[in-house]
Amino acid sequence: MDTLDKFKLPDEVRQLLKEASSIVFPKTKEEIVDLALGGKDNEQFEVTYEMPDGSVMHEATVMRCRNGLAANYPDSYMRRRDPDTLIVADDNPSDKTHFTERFEGDFHKFRGDVLEWFKGKDLIVLPFYAGTEELGYNSLMIGPKNSAFFAGALADLQGFIPPSEIPNGFEPTTFIYLAPPFRHTHCGGKQVVIHNRENDCHELFSLNLYPGPSAKKGIYGVLLSMGEKEGWVTLHGSTVQIITPYDNEVNIVHEGASGGGKSEMLQYPHRESDGRLMLGQNTVTGEKTHVPNFQGCQLFPVTDDMALCPPKLQEKDGKLVVSDAEDGWFVRVNHIKHYGVDTILEGLCTCPPEPLVFLNMYAVPNSTCLIWEHTEDEPGVPCPNPRVILPRRIVPDIQNDPVSVDIRSFGIRTPPCTRENPTYGIVGVLHLLPPALAWLWRMVSPRGHANPSITDTAGMSSEGVGSYWPFATGRRVDQANLLLEQILKTPRTRYVLIPNQYLGAWKTGFAPQWIAREYLARRGSAKFRRDHLSASRCPLLGYSMKSMQVEGSSIHESFLQVEKQPEVGVEAYDKGAKILTDFFKEELAKYMMEDDLDDLGRRIINCCMNDGGLEDYENLTPLD
Repeated sequence: MDTLDKFKLPDEVRQLLKEASSIVFPKTKEEIVDLALGGKDNEQFEVTYEMPDGSVMHEATVMRCRNGLAANYPDSYMRRRDPDTLIVADDNPSDKTHFTERFEGDFHKFRGDVLEWFKGKDLIVLPFYAGTEELGYNSLMIGPKNSAFFAGALADLQGFIPPSEIPNGFEPTTFIYLAPPFRHTHCGGKQVVIHNRENDCHELFSLNLYPGPSAKKGIYGVLLSMGEKEGWVTLHGSTVQIITPYDNEVNIVHEGASGGGKSEMLQYPHRESDGRLMLGQNTVTGEKTHVPNFQGCQLFPVTDDMALCPPKLQEKDGKLVVSDAEDGWFVRVNHIKHYGVDTILEGLCTCPPEPLVFLNMYAVPNSTCLIWEHTEDEPGVPCPNPRVILPRRIVPDIQNDPVSVDIRSFGIRTPPCTRENPTYGIVGVLHLLPPALAWLWRMVSPRGHANPSITDTAGMSSEGVGSYWPFATGRRVDQANLLLEQILKTPRTRYVLIPNQYLGAWKTGFAPQWIAREYLARRGSAKFRRDHLSASRCPLLGYSMKSMQVEGSSIHESFLQVEKQPEVGVEAYDKGAKILTDFFKEELAKYMMEDDLDDLGRRIINCCMNDGGLEDYENLTPLD
């Protein structure tokens, strides 16, 4: 049977494929690598497209490396995700920018032009499952064959179905149409992914070759749309199963905006040469402080960025249950600036068991692409968003089964805070949140300080509801209600807040996250004793720890309650608390305009608007 005959397709899609100059359904990952380079004997390939005026647009350069293929974009704008990429074309309920608000002309004409563009071209067609095969979201990507490196990224991120394994009658409900020239002819050179949600299918028109907004976040948007219809969400979080040296097991989901430490929650701590973990360096005095945590926990990764929570997974024990929505992970490695920072990841990427896809990294033909050699945006300025795609099947100690979540943490990138420069960098190593506050943090989801993953990093901004709002296609309030319902239905899962980058005046990177993880794992399911907690000076931060000890090493109280740092003090802390509180009020006001906001959600937001105290939040949703 011809491969195309296995599909049940709309007539216009079948006709498009019949009128193509050629179609290739890749059989293996190695074949995709060869296609990405224009042939198995090629070492380098330029991805270009002819524009209507006869000019040629250079989109990417792909190199064959000993450990995979490396793709680089000549336009530095294309090396990270534009947060304003998503456009909705249909007339279903949505708070997002509509096609007619951004572009002139009718969407149906635009759609017809894109489909017509494919005819007569050499195409690559990739069938896959959005989320997991069990969810049943059959999907299909159609793109120009010379963009096969994008297909390789998608194949690793979502998996792909070889022709021999495509079931007869395979009927896609999700389509990705990859059409790079339209970024220039219709979008002013901007990254754009257009979602068209019909009753029987979800179409993505991906008009750029950076896979972040489409192959990854575009499919995330599909899962959010499906969940919105069915009453569940896909969390924007990494998940790790942690085994302590004493065989205690704890499962943590770490959520947050891009740069909030999701991938880092799956990583072992980056240690000094003597084995100690540096907690931080004081930006005023230059002093360094270390934690001698020599015997760390063992990590079993579950999810890296997208955690499925469909109803059929949920148990009756009051804890959230999650599984991975991806077949591969889009790992940012900007923190790896030289050999030896993360030997496990470095070894995996240098000598992988199969070819990997590298983005925004320096490479020459037939070299080994090294993940600490990043493409420069300009001389002396490395790209902040170098990426490698790791198939789950090669990740050490991967956990493939769903897990029951003990703790949901939320990460925030904090700036330095001092008396001279007060900021919202007032978060301590670890804060315990009552469910009401945990929900508020997911409503506001600050992108935080110096976000490396997106193009817009100036000032304080919000990633929106669930920290996945940039990828969602529907209504903000619907997602808010779903998240609150999820929290209320899982009362035995606890909530914490963990910062990264700075604790007050101390530069820390992701050390607070790794230390908090070690501490929480050793505590296990034990309840937090009230006499070990202190109401944070800023109510939005819930409870601060009075003390914290990991393997006999105590964390100084000034790292737990930042106002006690001499470089910060109460006055600067309070100014930072006002910055944070004002930002929360500004972001939460938009939810109050919705008539169908859950009543409890409205009361929680009113508590914030009226400067409620921690006790008020806990009265709304008691802390176990």
